[in-house]
Amino acid sequence: MSDIKKIKEEYLSKLKSKIDISQVNQIKTDLFGKNGLISSQFKNIGSVVEAERKKFAADLNSIKDELQDLINSKVNEIETAEINEKLAKEIVDITLPERSFVQGKIHPVSQTIDEISSIFSEIGFSIEEGPDVENEYYNFTALNTPDNHPARDMHDTFYLDENKETLLRTHTSPVQIRTMLKEKPPFKIIAPGRTYRSDSDQTHAPMFHQVEGLHIDKDINMGHLKGCLNYFIKEFFEVDKIKMRFRPSHFPFTEPSAEVDIGYEIKDGKIVIGEGDKWLEILGCGMVHPNVLKNAKVDPLNFQGYAFGIGIDRLAMLKYGINDLRAFFECDYRWLNHYGFDPLDVPTNYRGLSR
Repeated sequence: MSDIKKIKEEYLSKLKSKIDISQVNQIKTDLFGKNGLISSQFKNIGSVVEAERKKFAADLNSIKDELQDLINSKVNEIETAEINEKLAKEIVDITLPERSFVQGKIHPVSQTIDEISSIFSEIGFSIEEGPDVENEYYNFTALNTPDNHPARDMHDTFYLDENKETLLRTHTSPVQIRTMLKEKPPFKIIAPGRTYRSDSDQTHAPMFHQVEGLHIDKDINMGHLKGCLNYFIKEFFEVDKIKMRFRPSHFPFTEPSAEVDIGYEIKDGKIVIGEGDKWLEILGCGMVHPNVLKNAKVDPLNFQGYAFGIGIDRLAMLKYGINDLRAFFECDYRWLNHYGFDPLDVPTNYRGLSR
């Protein structure tokens, strides 16, 4: 017992002296570590005479508790002193101006995707997604694009392997194949997303955004396609009337195929959609080719439908007066601050938007 009392007196003296936190931690280890002085005494309880064992254990627990309480108290005392010292030194000057901050903006492309999604959702289209890295089958073969088609050439497509089996998708059309293979008709979907082609100038970028539309059901015809696009264009450009014409074209995955032009005129240096005698091409479309339906396990004798592809970036340029596609991807905050949208000001129905 005399050894325990000596340990107690020695370490009570140390803990009452002026020490720092590292010294307190060392004392804690010396006393209660695996081979600490107090820990060792507990291991020796079995060797104490049985008549004295109960009193020895009680005294040892009492000393242990007293030393632990003093250690905890010392730690709080040191930490409090350090905080008070910092508060005394690190005085905040409340007369200083506040730190500047920059409020984020919604990118015009993101805003346009939300607007397009909202409009098509109102007429029953659901939204589907697919991977940016595609395989050759979904991107070309299943979409009735033959091996010798120019779109497969290296100068148009970013291939990711020597065998030309993996690539960055050149359009969002593979999503329609994936959707039809995993579900059963009817289908009524749009698929917005990033696409990639080896091209770069004022109106083209290696990475751009496109939305694919697909409607497959029984008795769907070109009249349904025209009505759908007419509704979308009027809603997107917020005009009551629209001049629209279909020009014959060719796409491997649609037959017949068409380019869609809308009427416009220039007023005060700005494009005004829906008026005038000038024509502007905005999208491609057509009736889904029977071979595409077969490749997607859909019976072309019972089901048919239309598809369309729209360049999202170009729609944003037309609606918001942006004259260079490359500016979308230059990460210039000054540009984004001018053309971007305040998220707190954007209405949920995406109508009557203003910057």
